[in-house]
Amino acid sequence: MTAFEVIANGINAVSVVLAARNSVHTWWTGVIGCVLFGILFFGAQLYADATLQIFFIMTCLFGWLKWTKGDEGAPAPVKRSGARLLSLMAGSGVLVTLAYGFLLHVYTDAYAPFLDSTVLAFSVLGQLLLMQRRIETWWCWILVDIIAVPLFASRGLYVTSVLYAAFLANAVFGLLRWKREMRKA
Repeated sequence: MTAFEVIANGINAVSVVLAARNSVHTWWTGVIGCVLFGILFFGAQLYADATLQIFFIMTCLFGWLKWTKGDEGAPAPVKRSGARLLSLMAGSGVLVTLAYGFLLHVYTDAYAPFLDSTVLAFSVLGQLLLMQRRIETWWCWILVDIIAVPLFASRGLYVTSVLYAAFLANAVFGLLRWKREMRKA
């Protein structure tokens, strides 16, 4: 554990809690946290997770815009995705996991390339759903957190592992809160 890991985790924790609370401030705090996590994961040879942070930085900027001006100038409402979209996204997640995992396995010294790639693929899906305020985002984050906790612990990133365990609880909270918001609308 390093001070850098603690700081990176603290900022990312704030961002994720803000997402579950449906706060637009999740996005700018997310940019800062992603830069720090990118550096941390690269150093731990978790290259898929390091690459994922670049995607998150770009989507944080887009998500910030979408949440503030997404519904003809009004904040975008929480909504559900259709079965067809979810099937397409899940299938894409599996394909990305297998393809990226294979590339990392063959061409790098990556640790646990297929688990790392699963975290990447379903984090991308979760982020895309979050940007559109779709409630299914939380199911993606639950899956990611279940995989990430032991993966990060196995690399000695214990603070990050504990944070992802807290993210798991936060994802359940986010799912329940967003369901309540949908019922109110």
